[in-house]
Amino acid sequence: MLKRLITVLWPSFLIAGVADVLFFTLFDPTQLLYKEEPLFESHLAAYTVGFFLFWLMGIGSSALTCYFQRSADDINRCPLVPSARPEGCPKKEGCADCS
Repeated sequence: MLKRLITVLWPSFLIAGVADVLFFTLFDPTQLLYKEEPLFESHLAAYTVGFFLFWLMGIGSSALTCYFQRSADDINRCPLVPSARPEGCPKKEGCADCS
């Protein structure tokens, strides 16, 4: 679980840093307006909020990549051993390749 979490968070962190630098190289944070009012009081606040927004987008992208990389066997595998499966389960007994 920790390995998967690191696999999702670390690349998204790096991409957020690059995206933050590129975005704020092109746009001045003081010129970002909402209803003709500046969105941020200081540059540091804009950089921080921007970084975390880019990081959240990167986390979403990396998490979806991990989700869609799973094979059908990973998705359909029963986590219970055959003896612990409930009555009526088709994979409970007599299935040689069901594990």
